[in-house]
Amino acid sequence: MTVYILCLILFSIGLYCVVRKRNLIKIIIGIGIMDYAVNLFFVLIGYREGGRSPIFASDQVIDKMVDPLPQSLVLTSIVIGLAITLLLVAIAIRIYEKYGTFDITKINKLKG
Repeated sequence: MTVYILCLILFSIGLYCVVRKRNLIKIIIGIGIMDYAVNLFFVLIGYREGGRSPIFASDQVIDKMVDPLPQSLVLTSIVIGLAITLLLVAIAIRIYEKYGTFDITKINKLKG
């Protein structure tokens, strides 16, 4: 139960970075932290104490097997999260080239 609470705390730290920080880089890092917290939560849902890998052989009994569905969802989520992070970094670099700052309060005009 404590690991679920730690996932919630990790997600809350990321949410705090997204909501309260004004630097674009810190906001991107907060989004990454939230992504990792959700991935960790999904992996913990499929975990079983003393479970074995979800590889089936004909001579083995299926007992206490770890659920493979959350693992596959997390692998897909990692790839999507990486693509989103790269897109956000590219947008932040373009904003820095145009306005010379990462601070969103100093960027008054977002028109081209």
